[in-house]
Amino acid sequence: MAESKGFYSLPPLPYGYADLSPFISEQLLKVHHDGHHQKYVNQANALLEKLDKARADGSMLNMKCETQALAFNVGGHHLHSLYWENMRPVSGGGGGKPGGLIADALDREFGSFDRFQKEFTETANSVESSGWATLVFCTQTQRPLLVQIKDHDLYAIPGYKVLMVMDVWEHAYYLDYKNEKAKYTANFWNVVNWDKVDQRLEKVMRGKKEGSR
Repeated sequence: MAESKGFYSLPPLPYGYADLSPFISEQLLKVHHDGHHQKYVNQANALLEKLDKARADGSMLNMKCETQALAFNVGGHHLHSLYWENMRPVSGGGGGKPGGLIADALDREFGSFDRFQKEFTETANSVESSGWATLVFCTQTQRPLLVQIKDHDLYAIPGYKVLMVMDVWEHAYYLDYKNEKAKYTANFWNVVNWDKVDQRLEKVMRGKKEGSR
């Protein structure tokens, strides 16, 4: 009997569709999550099925096209999954300033939270066309870094641990903000889930300690 193979699935939002209003509307969240994210999941699974079929019947696909498409859709799925989780409603503690390990790490690297916030916002505003503003942690240098991700190209930062992402594809804000991306990036700070960002850094540091034993 052939071994059962896994596929991707759309994660549920950790809050209601209307819960991020007025910063992200119910309509936008539904279109973004149920439409765009679901499409990446569907396309990734279709590509996996296509590869499985080709391997079963011994045929060869255009691997350049298929692997690029798989990376794009899987990257989109993973980045969106991170994005939903690093936001939460104001009523649930969203926004404000971070505490814990992440606050200490940002202060050491950037000098202050305000400086970090300015640099991250400018990273987001300066993304050309489609992409993401991303806070990552480099385990080699032990430093949090800001990087832009073009489209969904996660391979641009191999080995870096993603702590926080902001989607700056037009589909992430256009229904609410039209061409005023800067208003969206400014309002994003009202719904950041700093507890989740801190948990991601704690996981990185815990793994580092366990690996050094």
